[in-house]
Amino acid sequence: MQNIIIRNVKKEDLWSVSSIVVEGWKSAYRGIIDDEFLDSLKVEDNYNRRLKDYQENGFIVAEIDNEVVGFCRYTINNLFSQDVKDIDCELCAIYVKPEFKRQGIGKALFNYVIQEQKKNNNKNMILWCLKGNYNSRKFYEKMGGNLYGENEIEKGGKKYKEVGYRYDLSIL
Repeated sequence: MQNIIIRNVKKEDLWSVSSIVVEGWKSAYRGIIDDEFLDSLKVEDNYNRRLKDYQENGFIVAEIDNEVVGFCRYTINNLFSQDVKDIDCELCAIYVKPEFKRQGIGKALFNYVIQEQKKNNNKNMILWCLKGNYNSRKFYEKMGGNLYGENEIEKGGKKYKEVGYRYDLSIL
């Protein structure tokens, strides 16, 4: 297995991160999200959003041989409404370049986040995923997630169902 380095994101990583997001959406969500929306995704647009994100805590990258091959964003505090009081943190995004999947990178990112959440005395983490994204859902279940609920998001003027996975950090 290759040496995976997990570290905090740097500004110079953001173009790679944005490329991973766009490439990831176009490959993982084809057949789930409307093609017109997927085809409209641009690295430049995503990069402009990442400029704000990278200044926040909880933004890490996975690197192999000086190449950013994945990333993750997470919160270490409760940003949720009163109806989910038992959730105190979130894994907001986890992406791995399609050609690097199934090499332990997602697991390394995920485990890093779990350790950070535990250091901050968090107990229950949530992760949201498109309901039709069965490949990712299998991974989230393998990592110990239990179905928690559903909600709806809008992308390109259309609504899609998401499922939430709850992680009991005391047993991970």
